[in-house]
Amino acid sequence: MSDLNVTNWFGDVSSRPQVVVDAYSPDDVVAILNDTHRYPSPVRAVGSNHSTTACGTAEGGTLIRMKMNRVLRVEADCVTVEAGAIYIDIADELRKHNLQFHVTTEIGNLSAGSAACCGTKDSSFEGEYGQVGSYVTGLKMVLASGQLLEVTEDRDPELMRKIRASYGTFGIVYEATFRVRPIVPMSVHHKTYQVDDFIARLPELKKTGHSMMFFMFPFVDKITVEFRKYNPGAPGKPNRALWGLRNYVWANAAPKFARYTESLVPVKSLRYGLIDWFYKIIRFSMEHVLHSANTLAPDQTIRYPSPATDGRYTFSLFAFSESVYPAVLKEYFEFNRNYYRQHGYRSNMLSVGYRIAQDSHSFLSYSHDGPVMTLDPVSTANPGWEAFLDAYNNFCIERGGRPLFNQTPGLTRAMAVAAFGDRLGAMEQTRAQYDPGGRLLNAYFAEMFGSEASRSATAT
Repeated sequence: MSDLNVTNWFGDVSSRPQVVVDAYSPDDVVAILNDTHRYPSPVRAVGSNHSTTACGTAEGGTLIRMKMNRVLRVEADCVTVEAGAIYIDIADELRKHNLQFHVTTEIGNLSAGSAACCGTKDSSFEGEYGQVGSYVTGLKMVLASGQLLEVTEDRDPELMRKIRASYGTFGIVYEATFRVRPIVPMSVHHKTYQVDDFIARLPELKKTGHSMMFFMFPFVDKITVEFRKYNPGAPGKPNRALWGLRNYVWANAAPKFARYTESLVPVKSLRYGLIDWFYKIIRFSMEHVLHSANTLAPDQTIRYPSPATDGRYTFSLFAFSESVYPAVLKEYFEFNRNYYRQHGYRSNMLSVGYRIAQDSHSFLSYSHDGPVMTLDPVSTANPGWEAFLDAYNNFCIERGGRPLFNQTPGLTRAMAVAAFGDRLGAMEQTRAQYDPGGRLLNAYFAEMFGSEASRSATAT
């Protein structure tokens, strides 16, 4: 057994690789994959390791830390970067050219290599998608054989669709090109609804053309909606302070308050009364402070500290068809209250959600067949969180929910099949063509993709 112990950013997923190695160039990756004695299988590559599942683990194998992080080219409509470059650093460089990503996702530590082949989420703007990988137009990767492969959306769109959902099991991405757009002023405002009122108003809210993110409070039966929309005619200078305040609360103050309240207030009724009071203040602040006709979308991206601090939090995600979401949302609020009554547990933070456009650019896209809305419980992983997630997973699967393999902890093979059906078999067939020996296949994806035979071959 290796003495190495590697955890994800939050610290709740760990593995013991035999080797941890840094890669500074594609040649480094080639050398690692070609040397099976020094660098045993499975070989997995990670960036900031923010995933909440075991997707990046390399038990008994080799973990590559991607250190190549240069921005290689900025053009009028695209940017090309090395795989280890993180999203917020790329966004800062794009800003110098008056450009931005189409998807300004919250986790700025997201690495370009992960964005190119893993699932992400953000509420969709009108006419756009909510997943970062949908704007990847080309990439370069090292195959398990050590050979180099370049794939572009124009030349091989179907392979690109599968690579966007491959999570590094086809090859290790070392360079990616993303489509970008000019920076445009963006308006933002918040409004709180009783959940029944929100459900009744949802059809008219969707017609406004705003992107929508949801902040959910099941124990007070309220939901706050963050409305964003590009506003090219906005007067004056952008409000650069607004998103800084919002991000500080979301990435620092809220999880710290939850964590310290959890540890210092033993009486549950008092503890959760304080937490509900805290979020009452947050809702008031969002409605009355966090609004502006002129902000910049890249400012919502957060640079999380590394290593994680007391402000860290974790989460899960399931996406649901828009047609069933109103009923599921109502049942989800009831589920949280019933679970607390029966088991004495509730998350010490809130739940969030996103409205995401139909998007088939990724073969395993959760919005492949139509627009979706999500349920994302958030917590500091207070005692009882894992058992709650087991119940939450079953709740979501029973209602047709679709997960993300890197952001939905506790998934089983049966859940994956229920969510994606025959598409998993098609993914496994293509994966096996590029990595027949399972060199890049860890136990997690061997189970999810149904590739136990390939995994067994690797072990021998």
